[in-house]
Amino acid sequence: MPISRRLSLIVLAAALAGCATTRAPLSTATVGAYRETIDLAGKLSVNYIKDGKQESLSGNFTWDQAPGRIDVSLASPLGQTIATIVVTPQGATLTQANRPPRTAADIDGLTQQTLGWTLPVSGLRDWLQGYALDAEGKRFAASPANNSVVTKDGWRLRFVSWQDETSAQPIPRRIDAERSAAGDIQDLAIRIVVNPAG
Repeated sequence: MPISRRLSLIVLAAALAGCATTRAPLSTATVGAYRETIDLAGKLSVNYIKDGKQESLSGNFTWDQAPGRIDVSLASPLGQTIATIVVTPQGATLTQANRPPRTAADIDGLTQQTLGWTLPVSGLRDWLQGYALDAEGKRFAASPANNSVVTKDGWRLRFVSWQDETSAQPIPRRIDAERSAAGDIQDLAIRIVVNPAG
């Protein structure tokens, strides 16, 4: 057998052997106990279709949650505040720059009316910690091995990556949320990336 052919077979065998290596199984450890108080920051990107046009935006967010109150701030990639949101048991208030505050009982509906797309604040209080209510209304706790769920209100969630997926109590890093239609919005897709803790 010619040397060049022998070398080709050796390279091919090595390549096939490399493909055959198996990755360690994903951790089945679920997220830690739900916390009433959290303080997070990160990035989000939003894509949707409205009136037949593809719309996209991206920016940064902060999320401060305490018992009885959630404060959310949305900012442009350059740091300009786009909107601030306050949610309490009495209702929700959304304030945009140079506009009077708007209030409503339903924060998700309020964000769609004012921002033009739905920011699912009511769901995010669970999602950011790896929890959700599934289609049957049962509590879902994510893990790297069990990372997808359809929520009771129709969101398809996928916990794509983790701060440390080998941790005994992994914390979500990237969450993808999609919804086919809500009002005049179609194909809404939100990607949330949470900054590492510390």
